Amino acid sequence: MARPPRKLTPDRSARHLFGADLRHQREAAGMTLEKLAEAVRYSRSHLARIETAEHVPPPDLPGRLDEVFGTGEHFARLYAIARHEIHPDKYRRRMELEARARVIDEYADHIVPGLVQTEDYARALFRISNPKSSPDAIEEMVSARLSRQMLLKAETPPDLSMVLDEAVVRRAIGSPAVMRKQLAVLIDLVDTPTTLVQVLPFAHGEHGLLGGALTLLTMDDRSAFAYEESIDSGTLFEDPQAVRARERAYDLVQAYALSPAQTAELFEDAMEALPT
Repeated sequence: MARPPRKLTPDRSARHLFGADLRHQREAAGMTLEKLAEAVRYSRSHLARIETAEHVPPPDLPGRLDEVFGTGEHFARLYAIARHEIHPDKYRRRMELEARARVIDEYADHIVPGLVQTEDYARALFRISNPKSSPDAIEEMVSARLSRQMLLKAETPPDLSMVLDEAVVRRAIGSPAVMRKQLAVLIDLVDTPTTLVQVLPFAHGEHGLLGGALTLLTMDDRSAFAYEESIDSGTLFEDPQAVRARERAYDLVQAYALSPAQTAELFEDAMEALPT
């Protein structure tokens, strides 16, 4: 005898509401999970977990659901709210500010910033940093990471500037193929109308941001925030004086960094140095 469907709780959060609306639309259309899985090209088990809010929807699913059900932009709009609930509470305000920022400046000391990570690069990081997590839990983390990148694909994306320590480029994450693809993405972002990526070379030596990661977020009204991150914790700074001090530190590392053209050459050199 088949088990009854798990009770839904749409009043708990936008994520739960997304799942409840998904089941409602599916049943109203007379579709089984198997039929919907074929239509949107996701597994039945994955969709079942999204309906019960066990899994967060991946970024490309809302558009596919709106197309299948003819719901306009309903699921896309709901996802825009629900995706912020993927992240732990202590990071939520940071995520909310990032989504509203018009200028994002990042310094990264060890790994490629999440906003520009490839799926496979992110997956490799999550696997090594969460060795006891199940494959489903890892995929949940990957979906969360990719959902943040939607803001860079918006009609009016924020201006993004990044300074990467050379260690970010030289330390291979995942297989050589994974790292090569990640470097190719960075090359595409080096110098565009909305993105600038530079490398701070080993030759520069010590500097004020050594040993951590920094994100600066500037809003439409010119208010600014700074977020410092370590291995498993982060601190959000809202005090103007504290933010200005970190803006100055970022300005200095950017001044010491390679030009975009030199940065692209370094990325290409790193790609060639990877084993085939």
